[in-house]
Amino acid sequence: MKRSNRATDAAPPYEIDATGNGPLGMPPAKFLRDYWQKRPLLIRNAFPGFVSPVSPEDLAGLACEEQALARIARYDRANDAWTMRSGPFAEDEFPGMPHQDWTLLVQDVDKWDPEIRALLDDFDFLPRWRMDDIMISFAAPGGSVGAHIDQYDVFLLQGLGHRRWMIDVAPNPDETYLEGVPLRLLKHFAPTHDWVLNPGDMLYLPPGVPHHGVAEDACMTISVGLRAPSSAELLGDFVDTLVCEADESVRYADPDLAPAKDGYEIDAAAMSRAVEALNKLRMNDPERLGDWFGRFISLYRSAGVPLNPDPPRSRIEIEWDLRQGAVFERHPWTRTAWRRSDRKGQAVLYFAGQAHRLPLADARGLAAAATLDGETYEALSAPARDLVHEWIAQGYYGLRQDFGDDAEAGDEDGDEA
Repeated sequence: MKRSNRATDAAPPYEIDATGNGPLGMPPAKFLRDYWQKRPLLIRNAFPGFVSPVSPEDLAGLACEEQALARIARYDRANDAWTMRSGPFAEDEFPGMPHQDWTLLVQDVDKWDPEIRALLDDFDFLPRWRMDDIMISFAAPGGSVGAHIDQYDVFLLQGLGHRRWMIDVAPNPDETYLEGVPLRLLKHFAPTHDWVLNPGDMLYLPPGVPHHGVAEDACMTISVGLRAPSSAELLGDFVDTLVCEADESVRYADPDLAPAKDGYEIDAAAMSRAVEALNKLRMNDPERLGDWFGRFISLYRSAGVPLNPDPPRSRIEIEWDLRQGAVFERHPWTRTAWRRSDRKGQAVLYFAGQAHRLPLADARGLAAAATLDGETYEALSAPARDLVHEWIAQGYYGLRQDFGDDAEAGDEDGDEA
């Protein structure tokens, strides 16, 4: 008779202490097996002694920038009413904000602040092209965005103060939403877990888990979001690509047509021919399919096109700068990824919606190259160097440190606080 191992059979815990074991408190493979898109996890001391690189004042200043994606959610207790305003905000309005029940949310802070962007390195066990953004919220005591459900993975790192998180892990939660409010809030919320997070604690939430975060005191939360495209988004872009690349000579055809019994009937044979015509457009070639997905995912959401590149400079001047120690930084809104090609030693680099066939080492290196120095440049093949100069001319790489003023920002979304 087989003996049950209770330690093995027990469900993974919802709360652990990560002290001394990295931000996950366990090997990444174990986290991905037991928790990723399966169950929430509160990780105490994920970042022991954590001090946020961004202060509330920094966040408020960023929320005043024209290109920043900022919102303020406010709850009126007396009237049980919510309001939501979008930035940019005036600097002089923050000192006059009430002492409770409001939240400032700023998205894409990783695109503006290199120290915040460096936090992504702690999540390098996940595909970088799956990363959406790092959003930071500041909340006055009682501040919240209400109980809601998100359809993406998020790591909620407590950066300052304390926030109470309540979640519901019961099966089949009630997804009825309140009407007449500017936020998509749950009408009924019955939490099964209730935790207060301290600085350095982190809560992982997979898609579809009802949750509600409320500030215990003035606090900041750093949200690392990983949004996957919906099936509708994939299908829409895929169909658009098929239409653009379709051969007009491929049409509905009926060479086997039989005399019609009723000239107005769409019979089963006609429907079969329609399906056959559609099937001829399918991307049966893995290379074509891979190129479509690579172009799509490297433009997905906030991968805006940079504006106002540096004044044109000759290749000789640029290469001289690199040899003298100059470093070119990639525009932080630029998404990259790479895929192995069917040709040995070759790969395809996807760069802001572009597809470039390159030697494997070049594709892998350039996808990860947030900066380009002389050594990195010299190691590239001639075709890869040509691409670098194209990207510099287009504004994807520049000598300047701050790309924020040149960014064509993405759309607003995401409700984490």
